[in-house]
Amino acid sequence: MALLSLAIWTPIVFGVILLALGRDEHVKAVRALALMGALVSLLLTLPLYLQFQVDTSAMQFVEKAEWIAHFNVHYHLGVDGISLWFVLLTAFMTVIVVIAGWEVIEYRVNQYMGAFLILSGLMIGVFTALDAMLFFVFFEATLIPMYLIIGIWGGPNKIYAAFKFFLYTLLGSLLMLVALVYLYNKSGGSFDLAQWHKLPLDMTAQTLLFFAFFAAFAVKVPMWPVHTWLPDVHVEAPTGGSAVLAAIMLKLGAYGFLRFSMPIAPDASREWAWLMIGLSLVAVIYVGLVAMVQQDMKKLVAYSSVAHMGFVTLGFFIFNDLGVAGGLVQMIAHGFVSGAMFLCIGVLYDRVHSREIASYGGVINTMPKFAAFALLFAMANCGLPGTAGFVGEWMVILGAVKYNFWIGLAAATALIFGAAYTLWMFKRVYLGPVANDDVKNLSDINSREFLVLGLLALAVLYMGIYPKPFTDVMDASVADLLKHVALSKLN
Repeated sequence: MALLSLAIWTPIVFGVILLALGRDEHVKAVRALALMGALVSLLLTLPLYLQFQVDTSAMQFVEKAEWIAHFNVHYHLGVDGISLWFVLLTAFMTVIVVIAGWEVIEYRVNQYMGAFLILSGLMIGVFTALDAMLFFVFFEATLIPMYLIIGIWGGPNKIYAAFKFFLYTLLGSLLMLVALVYLYNKSGGSFDLAQWHKLPLDMTAQTLLFFAFFAAFAVKVPMWPVHTWLPDVHVEAPTGGSAVLAAIMLKLGAYGFLRFSMPIAPDASREWAWLMIGLSLVAVIYVGLVAMVQQDMKKLVAYSSVAHMGFVTLGFFIFNDLGVAGGLVQMIAHGFVSGAMFLCIGVLYDRVHSREIASYGGVINTMPKFAAFALLFAMANCGLPGTAGFVGEWMVILGAVKYNFWIGLAAATALIFGAAYTLWMFKRVYLGPVANDDVKNLSDINSREFLVLGLLALAVLYMGIYPKPFTDVMDASVADLLKHVALSKLN
């Protein structure tokens, strides 16, 4: 069975069917069809986990067919321990976003749902592509549905935010395209990633390739100082757009470092590791401080995303198994936690139509069930033991201490900032007496909202209490990647 092709194209086909339906004439049918498409897509990804062999780093469920014969481009798919969980996370978050937008989106419902399903298929394509040109096509194609989601259903400055998002990410990718063409010529006319990993490249070529890939992937993560597009986009994007952007799209850049930068330019990756570690620590510490002064809840969580993704890139470039596996675990955990944080802000925004922290106060008095979920996700965002947010950060800090004590200490102290801005926001929004009539008139979450937040709460707790299934899958692939980087060509 072509499981990966089914995982990619099923949501895309459902999305295209939704686009073909009338705008708002068949809203109930559109919502039902969107949910069916998302659930079918999720069910198709489950056999990938159930049949996955954890004791090998080889690519599994491989599919290969000729695509553009003249340029030797292949439709080549496969997953290993590094990419498997992101396929599952993408399918899971798509179901969550479809349910979350069920009643909230009232116009162009078919286009909204269709855009998310198509985006889901394209992102799974990025995580499974083993041909560099196929990867590039999927990587760039994800911009289109997200651009439309921001530009059509976003806030007052949605056009500005959509353009900023598109231009930042597209400009970075142009340098990557130059790198891909160079590697294609260097490999004798092949886009096969496995073949590129074995190319004998001198240090100058590796350095140029490293920074070409850095331009594309650092913007997407986003790393400091190319992170400025993210807060603007999050503030303007609809709730579902923010959730998918934070939970999955930011991971495309970090995934690119593991698939391209480190294995293709291993010596340059080690040579410039100090720069990556420095930029990651700035993201973790400085951006954490920036988050503390935000008055807009979405901006605060957006800056928090930059800080948390700083832990990911820090883990990757300390080149030990704890760091890289911790970075991967942190990516998955951040997917659950940041998605949940944005959906919680969406619940409040749908009722009060304000994202300002000052507009709230005492929400726990009128929405006790919702406040309980919000507290769990806030604690996970702080990295509380027993939640998903703790596992990855703890592994990265342990790996960093093993690499250099002072780097580990700097990363660990940054956790204090995470707790400070998250708890400060929770205190101002949820605790204390009821602040105003808007809060006084709030109604607690309905069954649909309870289902969405409940599923994410289960994911956050399960991963925090029992992370073994997540780490077991990635161990062999991480070990193989680190072995490849350590035994690179110039040694």
